[in-house]
Amino acid sequence: MELPIEKTSSDKETVAVEVNELQEALDGYVLNPALYPNNAQGLKTTADGKYVLIPQPTDSPRDPLNWSPRKKALMLGIIAYIAALADYTGKFYAQSLHLETLLTARQYGGTAIITVIPQAAQWQMTQPAVQRAVVGNIFAIGACGLFVVAFASYFGRLPVTLVFQAVFFATCAWSAAATSFNSYLAARIVNGLFCSVGQGGAMMWIKDLFFFHEHPRAINYVEFAIITSPYLGPLITAFIVSGTTWRWAFWLCTILAGISLVLVFFLDETLYDRSTPAEKRAATGSRAQRLLGIEQAKSLRQRSFARSMLRPAVAISKLPVLLTVVYYFLNFAWVIGLNTTVSIWLTEYYAFTPRGIGYFYFFGIIGPLLGWFIGHWMHDAVGRFYARRYGRIDPEARLIIAYPATLLLFIAVLVIGFALQHRWHWIILAVFSCVQTIGVMIVTTAINAYLLDCYPEGSGEVGAWITASRNWAGFMATFIQIEWVTSAGAARAFGAQGGITIASMLILVVLQLFGKRIRKVQGRMVFDKVA
Repeated sequence: MELPIEKTSSDKETVAVEVNELQEALDGYVLNPALYPNNAQGLKTTADGKYVLIPQPTDSPRDPLNWSPRKKALMLGIIAYIAALADYTGKFYAQSLHLETLLTARQYGGTAIITVIPQAAQWQMTQPAVQRAVVGNIFAIGACGLFVVAFASYFGRLPVTLVFQAVFFATCAWSAAATSFNSYLAARIVNGLFCSVGQGGAMMWIKDLFFFHEHPRAINYVEFAIITSPYLGPLITAFIVSGTTWRWAFWLCTILAGISLVLVFFLDETLYDRSTPAEKRAATGSRAQRLLGIEQAKSLRQRSFARSMLRPAVAISKLPVLLTVVYYFLNFAWVIGLNTTVSIWLTEYYAFTPRGIGYFYFFGIIGPLLGWFIGHWMHDAVGRFYARRYGRIDPEARLIIAYPATLLLFIAVLVIGFALQHRWHWIILAVFSCVQTIGVMIVTTAINAYLLDCYPEGSGEVGAWITASRNWAGFMATFIQIEWVTSAGAARAFGAQGGITIASMLILVVLQLFGKRIRKVQGRMVFDKVA
């Protein structure tokens, strides 16, 4: 392993610092000051002297790395809230359709699964035609993050977030007030293209605000909000639709989106160029100027719009990113597949009422909470163990915890399949649905931390691709799950999904054994001058 570059007072804030971070992404991150020349003399460390700060912050108070812990925590909480809304609104909507249809069916003596959606009756259309709005929204959510990080690298994080959240708020209200299907369909697709600014851009905010040793816990907080959100939506919906219409699903979403729009005004711009000497940086503008992108516009000449738009393409061209995206796709698909259909099985097999389904969805809160709690300590513990043994933390160390988590996903899918096939007690469904969410919570944090460690220069891009993988997996699973289970039987369908899950571990093995070598052969992500 190459020794870290020793910084002197003359180069502490310039190129050597940046090169050092990128080099350590290849050779392994060294946090122990004792392993640096002269015990890391001249380098900035944590207050207790335990860790060398990576990347090295500048001496400027404008540097987001120098902001107070309180400001960082507030911004992380806001980003987590905004990130949760994308899946919350989508799953809130899908569940409200099913539950309201269930109520309608029971009112008129129907016993089958969904046959007529209230919207279809209102607009005199078939159910599949109305469902195009759901499909379009889910697919658009996946694409949203890729546009977010491209625009944010050029215009700045803050103005892009403001614009996207404003459109998100407007389209939620548009969806609720739509008087025709064409208007409603347009609202849902546009909503999907703008609602994932928090999800798709979360990793770039985390990288801008936190040091290397803080990344896993920061990621864990945001991912807890994201993983919980598609279960929180159905849970709340189940208690609402009994006494109101489908439009209230969107009016509630509009209220939540309005809150997120207000919270954007408490954020600050984190796009910061450490490669430019302090004396050459433009003077700081007001918060209003940063919010509207006026201050960021001063440095637009240093960036290329075309290159910024190509950043996601550059990111996915790196094999570790592509393989990780495929791995996550193959695992998250079955989580969403169960999430969007379990209410149907509970209704058909166990005669659950809408209120009962609402109580059942508490598993989607308990599971991620347990996964967050485990990950809060375990991700750091694995990193410390690896550092003690090897003197550094390779990005591949983040994947170690993904192996047992993937096994949890496999076991959960398998048991759920047999439980549905043989009509085992519903509590078994609840327990192993909870186990599934624990596994996916741990996996999600692990792979995000892995890719962020691999490519710190492409933090937003790797996070956006993980978001796209998550949503497009749900897009695929929503299409095939019901027909697959109905035709093949639950045991075979879920058994096949379990087989895919366990086979996906081969991708982890490839990354563990050859990931470092692949990254060195392919090299860094080469973007514009400003990250």
